[in-house]
Amino acid sequence: MTKKYSSKVSYGLLTVIFIVFFSPLILNLIKNEINLNLILISFSLIIIFGFITHIFLKTVYTIEGNKLKIKCGFITYKPIEISEIREITKSNNIISSPAPSFDRIEIKYGKFEEIIISPKNKFEFAKYLTSLNPNIKNNITEQ
Repeated sequence: MTKKYSSKVSYGLLTVIFIVFFSPLILNLIKNEINLNLILISFSLIIIFGFITHIFLKTVYTIEGNKLKIKCGFITYKPIEISEIREITKSNNIISSPAPSFDRIEIKYGKFEEIIISPKNKFEFAKYLTSLNPNIKNNITEQ
């Protein structure tokens, strides 16, 4: 059986990224006239921001058989064996990860591996994983 969980997206975070990318450009447009360099920089920033937006909106976590598959836009992570998952906990870690939200969970698996993700419904996601592997220490509680 395959179950897909969409990622929660922090539009505030996306807005901050937009401001960081485009405020210097907008200030430059106000102060100076349009030239070829400014057009090339604008075009490059639009492409990069489009790529970031795609990653934010197309992050999905798929549970297929005994594997957790994580796809973040164009990037596919190595599948995680559900039988190797040891613990699921809430996380406030801001480290780069396939989690386009600050509402995150950390999955510990294998001997020392961990990954931070942000499924929309953390409780349902953790509950389903623990139904597949009852040995998982589930620290996610319904709120």
